[in-house]
Amino acid sequence: MLTPPYDHPCNLVMQDIMNYVSYGLTLVLLLVTLRMGKKERTPFYTLLLLAVFVGAVAEPIYDEGMMLLFYVPGIISHFTAFNIPQPLWTHSGYAILYAFPAIMICNRIYKGTLTLPVLFAFAGLEMAMSCTFEILGINFGTYSYWGPHVFRIIKYPLVVGILETAQTICFSIAAANLRYRASSNLHLLGLFVLFPLTMIGVNLGVGMTTVVALHWENTTPLIVTIGTVISIIFALVAIRGAASVIPPAGSAKAGFGALFPGSQSAVPGFYEN
Repeated sequence: MLTPPYDHPCNLVMQDIMNYVSYGLTLVLLLVTLRMGKKERTPFYTLLLLAVFVGAVAEPIYDEGMMLLFYVPGIISHFTAFNIPQPLWTHSGYAILYAFPAIMICNRIYKGTLTLPVLFAFAGLEMAMSCTFEILGINFGTYSYWGPHVFRIIKYPLVVGILETAQTICFSIAAANLRYRASSNLHLLGLFVLFPLTMIGVNLGVGMTTVVALHWENTTPLIVTIGTVISIIFALVAIRGAASVIPPAGSAKAGFGALFPGSQSAVPGFYEN
């Protein structure tokens, strides 16, 4: 029976690198979204970034399902849930891994330059980013997927990257649809609901067969393999399904966005026109 490695020490140097680098990149991304928003006269990109940043509070739910544990001895943590302490860099890590690609995808959709090949290229980028970030975090001693996962590359379960890719694509297109249909900037606050819906819905919903197989009493590699393969297929279907509901360029409602410069901001302080 596998048990969580609670006694494994956290690599303090790697923890510092992940904290400082990821928060530094998040600050840069925040400035970029403010600049983009000023150009297009919308708070959309900044709110998207903040929605993902705040949405990292859902990480313990994911950790419990996917059998992930951040190493406890030496960790700098701001809260604990399901007996899993959360490192500070979960929020900034979410911003880089999930918000950054979503911002780029939504910007392309708004401009009408997102084709299916480009969307799939973004999916490949997200997969590469996920693999790189997590392989470094795992192999340099900050956390581990301690469950009986299969299809690992350098200790990293590939199904995790595929599900995270599907999550990011689904969130991006859902966010773009919200922007397209919003008649007020106030409606964009729905991003704070959309992110946890797609984050939990894809990773633990689309990935339900993996989660159940991992926690199956007396599970076997065959059971986990079958569950993982089904989740991978479901994730690919989710990506293709999301690609079929990409909204048109611009906005459907007058009074919003760069295509309608006479609009009025519904959120005080956000690019009032």
